[in-house]
Amino acid sequence: MAEESSEEKSEEPTAKRLEKARDDGQVARSQELGVALMMIGMAIFMFIFGGIFLAGLTEAFFGGFVFDRRAVFNAELLPAAFGRQALWSMTIMLPFFGLTAVIAAGAGGVLGGYVFSLKSAAPKASKLNPLSGFKRMFGLQALVNLTKALIKFVLVGAVLFLVVREQFDTLIYLGFMDLKLALAEAGALIAFGTVLVTLTLLIPAAIDVPYQIYEHNKKMKMTKKEVKDEMKDTEGRPEVKAQIRRKQREMSMGSMIQAVADADVVIVNPEHFAVALSYDPSSDGAPVVVAKGADFMAQAIRDKAKESGVPLFSSPSLARAIYFTTEIKQSVPESLYYAVAQVIAYVFGLNSLNRGAAAAQKPTPKVPKEMQYDKEGKREE
Repeated sequence: MAEESSEEKSEEPTAKRLEKARDDGQVARSQELGVALMMIGMAIFMFIFGGIFLAGLTEAFFGGFVFDRRAVFNAELLPAAFGRQALWSMTIMLPFFGLTAVIAAGAGGVLGGYVFSLKSAAPKASKLNPLSGFKRMFGLQALVNLTKALIKFVLVGAVLFLVVREQFDTLIYLGFMDLKLALAEAGALIAFGTVLVTLTLLIPAAIDVPYQIYEHNKKMKMTKKEVKDEMKDTEGRPEVKAQIRRKQREMSMGSMIQAVADADVVIVNPEHFAVALSYDPSSDGAPVVVAKGADFMAQAIRDKAKESGVPLFSSPSLARAIYFTTEIKQSVPESLYYAVAQVIAYVFGLNSLNRGAAAAQKPTPKVPKEMQYDKEGKREE
């Protein structure tokens, strides 16, 4: 048991393992990518439409200092006035909040797709384990998170420093401007600086995405024993597979026996081998093998041929040659064309005889030496 638990996970995860993990809510996720996309989207939105929102909020801000005369002398009317002001402000910001929710939902599925699993939301006892908590605090994941945080801090600080340095004169001049104009100018500067700052978040996201994919794939890897166990579960135990193959053979043999009824002739050996051929005179193709068998199967083919009125033609060498060289639904080899043509012509002659034509003489097909086999399937010398 100790060896199994410590066995190295060196095998790539199977499709079944990945599908099960996905059902459990275990997919590659990058929090940095989601945050970056959401922040950049909001920054660009505010850069384009921020003036409209700022003007609306400014008007709402000024309106908050204007009271109805009745509210001044009746304190009971103040809650309603504050409620109207809050509703007014919330209405102005509603598109911003709505777009934030849409971008957050869309960014969450960029890496790993959308997965809805109750298992991932269920409480886990391992999360309450102090030892697991210490491992998360001082493990590799914690080091990576600290590195990403430091990178973001440095990048954001550097961009803010550059923006303030470039716009320092404008910031000083805001103190001498009219309030509304100063607010509008400050809003534009803040929006522009926010866009630049949020764009830097793409750098830690670009680092985090491949790392999260690597970590997820590493977590999903399997031991050799797990792969073998999964294959057993997927394909079944050996005895079950043998039974399935037996059923498949029975079904295949059943359909093959049924095809004998549509054959034009069955060439036999006369007991050990039987080959059923079908030929379409209107086509340019050669006769096709629709069924073949040896011993017990050969007997079944002969019985089906007699039952269906399909002629039997005894030619041991030709039957063995076709049996050992041609698979079912394949045309007979070119070297056997002449021998098979003699048999087909004879059979068609028998059909004509039944309609009152002259008697057909039974041929003796000659099989080329290189196509002669014994009953063991070895070429005769």
